[in-house]
Amino acid sequence: MPDPCHETPPLLLRRGVDQFNRGEYFDQHETLEDLWRDEPRPIRTLYQGILQIGVALHHVQRQNHHGAVYMLTRGANYLRPFAPACQGIDVDDLLAHAARLLEAVEHLGPARLSEFDGSLAPRVRWIDDRQP
Repeated sequence: MPDPCHETPPLLLRRGVDQFNRGEYFDQHETLEDLWRDEPRPIRTLYQGILQIGVALHHVQRQNHHGAVYMLTRGANYLRPFAPACQGIDVDDLLAHAARLLEAVEHLGPARLSEFDGSLAPRVRWIDDRQP
């Protein structure tokens, strides 16, 4: 059976990544959730991992510290099996940024999450730095 990581990224993945990178975290959740739900193969956890990193950023925007920490941790756990890259996504880069984001969120704690530096929000990068 061919490795799904070598497949062309599905349209919904490309759309969800675009939404993620524009900071449209609620919309990326909806898009990637549709993709995740319809995919029966284990590759679905790649989509779920990206989705959850985006949901974590949504929680940061809403100053939900617990939700942000939980989703960053869980999302990274879903992404790790797909490192270094899968379906054109630079998974290693996203994991590194998610770790820095988690460190920043934990450092701020619930009381100071409103001070979060939005420039720390990761972007999902394509391995050749352009969308396929």
